[in-house]
This record gives sequence, C-alpha cells and structure tokens, in this order.
Amino acid sequence: MTPQAIIKANGLSKSFFGNPVLQNVSIALEPGRIHALLGENGAGKSTLINLLSGALAPDGGEIEIDGRSHRRLTPSEARRAGIAVVQQELSLTSDLSIAENIGLGAYPRRFGLIDYKALARKAREVCDLVGLEENLSTPVGDLPLGRRQMVEIAKALFRKPRILVLDEPTSSLSAHEAQTLTRLLQRLRAEGTAILYISHRLNEVMRLCEHVTVLKDGKVTADRSLQGVDAAGLVRLMVGRDPGDLFPHWTPSPERQTIVEVTGFSSGLLRDIDLEIKRGEILGLGGLVGQGQEDLLLGLYGALPASARRAVFNNVAGLPSSVSRANALGLAYVPADRKREGLHLIHSIAWNMMLPDFGKARGLSRRDPAAERKLATELADRLSIKGDLTRQVQALSGGNQQKVALAKWMPADPPILLLNDPTRGVDVETKREIYVLLRRFAAQGKAIVLSSSDTPELVHLCDRVAVMREGGIAALLEREKISEEAIVAAAMGAEAAKVAA
Repeated sequence: MTPQAIIKANGLSKSFFGNPVLQNVSIALEPGRIHALLGENGAGKSTLINLLSGALAPDGGEIEIDGRSHRRLTPSEARRAGIAVVQQELSLTSDLSIAENIGLGAYPRRFGLIDYKALARKAREVCDLVGLEENLSTPVGDLPLGRRQMVEIAKALFRKPRILVLDEPTSSLSAHEAQTLTRLLQRLRAEGTAILYISHRLNEVMRLCEHVTVLKDGKVTADRSLQGVDAAGLVRLMVGRDPGDLFPHWTPSPERQTIVEVTGFSSGLLRDIDLEIKRGEILGLGGLVGQGQEDLLLGLYGALPASARRAVFNNVAGLPSSVSRANALGLAYVPADRKREGLHLIHSIAWNMMLPDFGKARGLSRRDPAAERKLATELADRLSIKGDLTRQVQALSGGNQQKVALAKWMPADPPILLLNDPTRGVDVETKREIYVLLRRFAAQGKAIVLSSSDTPELVHLCDRVAVMREGGIAALLEREKISEEAIVAAAMGAEAAKVAA
C-alpha cells in the first residue's frame, strides 16, 4: 500500500500583480521518500515552497497535513507541523555564533532565560550529523560559503522535522560535504522523514530521488516515479524538448597573448604560485571547494591582500592594490554569492546593470537617465532578461539574477573576467545561455578565469584547467588532457594526475 502523504498541496494557485506564478499545482510528500521538484528558474518552485512553509498565502487551493485541510498555513503552524526549509539563499545571521544560528527561534530555556548549555549540547548533536567540527562559538560570518550551507542544514535539523525541504543544498558544498549530506538524507529517509529535494544537478536527482514533480510556467507538467527515467529524459520533462548540446562547440583558437602573469603569487590560502592568463581563453579553476580558488580570484581582483615577486596586468607592472585599481586595469569579478556580494537586491534591475558605470560619474549632472534606460534595455535583450526593468532585482529568479550580475559588466567591456561559480543554482537552459555567452567573450579576445564546482563544466567549456589543492596548483591541464578523471585525481593528490601544460 502507498503510505499516506504527510503533506499534500491540492490545486494551489498564486499570482503576483495579476501575473500567475502557480496554476492549480498539486504535490504529495510521503514519509520515507525523497521527492524531486524540478523546473527552470522562474517555473514557480520557490513560490510553492513558500506556500508550503507558510511564508505566503495561496490565492486558491488547499494544503492538507495528516489528512487535515488548511486554506493556508502560517509560519508557526508550518513549524508545529514539522516543516523545515533550507533555502538556496541562506537565512543566517552573520554576527551570531554557529550554535545561536542553529537554535534561532527555538532556544531551550531555563527559568525563562536561554539555556546555553542545553543549546550547545543540542547544537553539537546536529553538527555531528552534518560534519560540522568547528567551534560552536564561531561567528557564522567567519565561515566560508560551504560551511555556512551546512549550518543552514543543521538549523533545519535542530527542529527534528517531519518534512524537510532542500533547495539546491549542494550548490556550494565540497565533494566531501556533499557525500556527508547524501548519507544524512538516506538516514532521514529510513527514519520516515518526507524530503522535497530541489536541484539542477540531475546526477544528484537520479542518485537520490524516487519520485519527481516538474513545474513549467507555474503548472505541473509531470508527476511520476523516476524509475526508467534517465538524465536526458529529465531535461525533456523540464524544457519540453530534447536537451541538445548543453555546451557550445569548442574550436581551437590561434596563438594567444598573455594578458596576466604572476610569479610567486600569494593570497589567503595561496602560497607562491605561478600563473599565466591568456587572451581568448577560458581558464578553469577546479579542485575540491576551499583549496584556494576564491583566494586566487579575490587576490587578483585586489579584494584580498596579495603579494608576488613579479606581476603584470594588461601590460602594467604590479598587483592591483584595490578593487577600483583592478577595474581600471580591465578586471571584472562576478562572485559566487550573488545576493550578498554581486547585487543590490532592493534596487531595480536597470540600476544594478548600471552600477559599475555610476563610479565614473562625478555627481548627478554626469548621468543620463535616458541613455541608461536604453542601455539597460539592450543588455536585457542580449541576455534574455524579460519583464519590467524597474522591478527590484530580488523579484527575479536565481538564474535571471545571475544574468544581471554578468550584464552589469558588459558596458565596461573588461578584457579580463573573473567568475566565481557563475552557474551555481542556475537551471539547464540558463546555464546553456551563460556558456554560449562565455565562449563568445573568449572568441572576442577576452580572458576568462572560471572557478567552478561543476566538473563537467570545466571539462567541456575550458581551454585549460588549473586544479587547486591545499593552496597550490596540483595540475595545469591543457585542453587535450582535460577530463573528469584527471581533475578529480589531481584534486585528491593522485601522483599520476600531476601533468603540467
């Protein structure tokens, strides 16, 4: 017999400003099952999560919990029902400790006061589950993105949920952390937890999930078992057609000129590395998360203290001493955490697109609003960003936010692009659009440094890949030697993989 669903959505609908976002959506989450929710960015996945967790009220339909019908849920009712959500964009408080973030809103109390001993004990229990070994008094703001993601997961587990919703949970995790999460989910499934799993990494979906619901344009287009479905079939369910080639065709380029050269470069975790970056190439940075990839990008960009025995940027000697100096030398940086570091969420799409240009103006008299609107419209057309450009950028889906983070640098036409996981949490079609854009930039002679946690992305997109390990370059792979096996082997320290260009 099929077990009774813990929670069911029956015909949910939701509109914003007259625009339908969800239309007659139904889904049932059963105990002991990992249920995938798929769809392109903007398909309605986040809205559905917010309805199930009580953050939004539906315009129509009902939510059924343990057979009891609700026209809507409040956040407190959802928590009492055992619903916990781990959003893709983290909801942590940087100044609070790991333990304080994990227990936030559910602190154990004694005599009306927070019982910090009990909090530490309970927080340590869930930290052990997710592999967090850090001191619980460490401020969350001091942690790298992947560890903050694990704190967010621990925070959800602290409430012992019956229904766990995970939105792109591995997008910033290392391979080891992702394996820890896999074991945790298998344990929770065995204990009878209902898990709703959202990911654009289809190999994860195929490995972990038993059932899938697909949303497209706010409607359910598939709700079925994953038995007999392959990754290509999932893409067809999501986009309504055959996936085709995700990556643009790679063609060799003529001899490339060096545009950045550093010798004895050190920054953050990095110690004494040598590197050349060439015009017209995509240089990938691979390896396990946290091995120095971000320190390399930030050090080159002048956002992290750095030193070098020799450095030349665009024919100018010396390292950039600041971000503004790096911009003047022709460098642009797109961070992995677009919401915290790449965009101003409360400002409009157009305003964010024009942001790098604002620094060039000296007072309002130098700005031309009509010209800015025209340029923003052209950028939106080039990157297929649809809708009213006066909307706040926080109203966009994750994929469209990422397009804005890229688009804002186009008017400056920088010859050197530093990209930190630019397709994190982005749907298949948007990934393809970004890949085509990057190859086009390379064909125009730009130098692109691409740090990515997605190994196939490095294999199919890059001209060379520098595999980082423990703050150094473990292997520098030329195009003909790039493979998933070579990258993983070098990242893990396998001697056979240490081939140089």
